[in-house]
Amino acid sequence: MKVRVRFRLRIYKDAVVAMGPGKVDLLEAIAEAGSISGAARLMNMSYRRAWMLIETLNGSLEAPAVVTVTGGAKGGGARLTETGEEIIRRYRAIEETANRAAADDIAALTRLLKEG
Repeated sequence: MKVRVRFRLRIYKDAVVAMGPGKVDLLEAIAEAGSISGAARLMNMSYRRAWMLIETLNGSLEAPAVVTVTGGAKGGGARLTETGEEIIRRYRAIEETANRAAADDIAALTRLLKEG
């Protein structure tokens, strides 16, 4: 039996999810793909959805997490800023800390699951 536990931390700015698991996953995909469209493909997401998530994230921040480059011989692209890299690093650190802190309770809960 394979059990997966994932904390779903979301940080709200007013009623908007400024940071959350989907946006952090998208930042990681942008770092890997080098573009928003490439990241969207990696995540099986529409380009429009990916762009809207980045606009929401960037609009919630003092400094953008992602900057885009238009045109050029290889076309455009996107890259993470120091802010974007820090968001990933700190978000994943929080997940790791939460998993460690809750390990005993997670183990107790998963023992209650039915086999198979």
